[in-house]
Amino acid sequence: MTSALLVIDVQRGLCEGTQVSFESRDVIARINILSVRARAAGAPVVFVQHETPTGLFAHGSETWQLALDLHTEAGDVFVRKTASDAFHHTDMSQILQGRGVTDLVICGMHSEYCVDSTTRRAAALGYPVVLAADAHTTEDKAHLSGADIRRHENETLSNVTSYGVAIRAIDTEAVRFSG
Repeated sequence: MTSALLVIDVQRGLCEGTQVSFESRDVIARINILSVRARAAGAPVVFVQHETPTGLFAHGSETWQLALDLHTEAGDVFVRKTASDAFHHTDMSQILQGRGVTDLVICGMHSEYCVDSTTRRAAALGYPVVLAADAHTTEDKAHLSGADIRRHENETLSNVTSYGVAIRAIDTEAVRFSG
């Protein structure tokens, strides 16, 4: 088995300013721990960035950039996307297949949008998924806090069985990679 770490949309527009996500600094610190662990195991680390023609995620804008505290390395992979699903109209499948990836660890932002969509799509494609339960987040909403949304996603996604592969939500400290 070969794992890969997918880091979804940890971009400045979601980590700073008016749209700051719940515990974003703590989540970034956990993602950095996962990245170090993945690289040490020889597992690919894939950073995904959402982009739009204009606005908060305009390609190349300050808010489109990865978070300042997020650690990347030269051997990491970078994927640009335009939909909530990181597989949709990207070369994500080819990247993973080319590296012999058989299972995924997913973390990042926003829990209920891009993390959820990518997790479900990965499972639909046959990848067993570990959702890093404490390394994804979102901003508070009028109806639920970011903490409540994260808890909801951990519970909901780990109970999805219709794809025939497991989706498990486990905390960063228990996540292991195979290379």
